[in-house]
Amino acid sequence: MILVLAGTSDARALALLIQKEGFDVITTVVTENAANEMRRCGLNVQVGRLTDSQIANFIQTNNIQLVVDASHPFAEEASKNAISGAKQAGVPYIRYERESQTFSEEKCTFVSSYEEAAQIAAEKKGVIMLTTGSKTLQIFAEKLNGVEDTRMIARMLPRQDNMEKCEDLGIPQKNIVAIQGPFTKEFDRALYKQFGVTLMVTKESGKVGSVDEKLQAARELGIETIIIRRPKIDYGKAFSEFSDVIHHVKEAFKVINQ
Repeated sequence: MILVLAGTSDARALALLIQKEGFDVITTVVTENAANEMRRCGLNVQVGRLTDSQIANFIQTNNIQLVVDASHPFAEEASKNAISGAKQAGVPYIRYERESQTFSEEKCTFVSSYEEAAQIAAEKKGVIMLTTGSKTLQIFAEKLNGVEDTRMIARMLPRQDNMEKCEDLGIPQKNIVAIQGPFTKEFDRALYKQFGVTLMVTKESGKVGSVDEKLQAARELGIETIIIRRPKIDYGKAFSEFSDVIHHVKEAFKVINQ
């Protein structure tokens, strides 16, 4: 049995490919919506965040022989827990991560943390659109709420918990864009124009995260951007191609079955 940390569209595709190769697969995701997507594809799924000790226990209880971490590039805690949990349980760990991109945008500022991005955004002021999700929304709200000549637009998934978080943080409905991507450049461009965006904040999520489209639309409109770089984690064995993951899964099972 292989445990795949999933939740994104490319992680789901990888889990399906591993299953089609003849391996038993169980996926783990955070939300019920992501779980439903897994079930619709015919994948077994475990819902909820897991600590490293819970992952180790899950591995032992379900006879997991290999962990494939295909979680989001910014799911830092999930990856660290998977690495530690696999080590505790004594099973191999493999990381799949979307290939990093190289950006040469003229009006881009690169930062290494959400806090740094929020600080710069507060200094620049204007109409700031966040495309960084809801998990770190509080960091931006604390820096931007109440800043003179500043309007913060939060673009995020249309989930009830996200709307409740916005309410708790004092973000008015008119400043919330609740919608699920991926989006085209034309859509992003129209959205920026609709709100009069002067600064866009995004993450180095990879091509699947439609970062290119966000940046191209911003560039065409002369909008400044802040890009948060991926967290640096020592994954050990890490691959950005499905074929490489499948190859190493097969090699790992050759060793396991010896």
